Amino acid sequence: MSGAEAGRGNAERDVVVRSDEVRAALAEGRGVVALESTILCHGLPFPKSLETHRAAEAAVRREGAVPALVAVVDGVPRAGLDDAAAEALARAGSRVRKATTRDLGLLAARGESGATTVAATMAIAAASGIRVFATGGIGGVHRGAGETFDVSADLLELSRTRVVVVAAGAKAVLDLPKTLEALETLGVPVIGFGTAELPAFWMRSSGLQLEVRCDDADEVAGLVAAHWAWPASGGLLVANPVPAEAALPREVVEGAIERSLSAAREQGVAGKAVTPFLLARLAEETEGRTLAANEALVVSNAGLAGRIAVALARR
Repeated sequence: MSGAEAGRGNAERDVVVRSDEVRAALAEGRGVVALESTILCHGLPFPKSLETHRAAEAAVRREGAVPALVAVVDGVPRAGLDDAAAEALARAGSRVRKATTRDLGLLAARGESGATTVAATMAIAAASGIRVFATGGIGGVHRGAGETFDVSADLLELSRTRVVVVAAGAKAVLDLPKTLEALETLGVPVIGFGTAELPAFWMRSSGLQLEVRCDDADEVAGLVAAHWAWPASGGLLVANPVPAEAALPREVVEGAIERSLSAAREQGVAGKAVTPFLLARLAEETEGRTLAANEALVVSNAGLAGRIAVALARR
């Protein structure tokens, strides 16, 4: 790396305030896993949101890695918030702005706080020197995007930011075939972990075949290292199916999605408000089964991300 490149890297890292634990872990070459704050504020209701986050942090630590909750606090991007800060975010819930990459400068200028989406969490993680990120499911191409042009910034960020994202595929409320096609177009490898099919968030299978399957974290780390050897490469998606005991049947999910989408259209819900609205409606439609599945997959993804972060650190 040239001196100019090293200087740019240091400048990027200085943009983000890292906790003492995260800073020390990175300096020592240990595995660190970023966790997003949108799950705390918009993805799950309180107190389930906080319970799930704590379980995810514990899963990362069990694998020998350090968890780093990412959020913007009073305009400052942070990587590594303590439990009190996590609880404050969870209690504030939807009062905290849902922030994607386009919002980071705005929040900084106004000194406002934001719960980071997949895209914003990736950007902050990369600027912090964190290479692995665990979430529930990524955003993607929304159903009806041919008319609305509603496509998540998560896909663009995956194409340009060198972070491994561990998720249960893309959220089931999306157009999954178009999302997978978009990932291919953007040059994002999708690795099925223990599966040859793209998981569908609450469902273990979408029927969409993947070209790459890995069955252990060391194998994933090898693929990541080889991908990043190419100068123009960006992120990778590791698709980890929801644990079997928490998975929902396709017929239950699809029917509930259709009814929830109809409700969203009738109420004029659009843009970044769509996903939180649908998640809340689906929890009602399924009598809480989606909430239980969501918790299980978030914790499962965190544990896998911990193993991958440790395997990458060994390299």
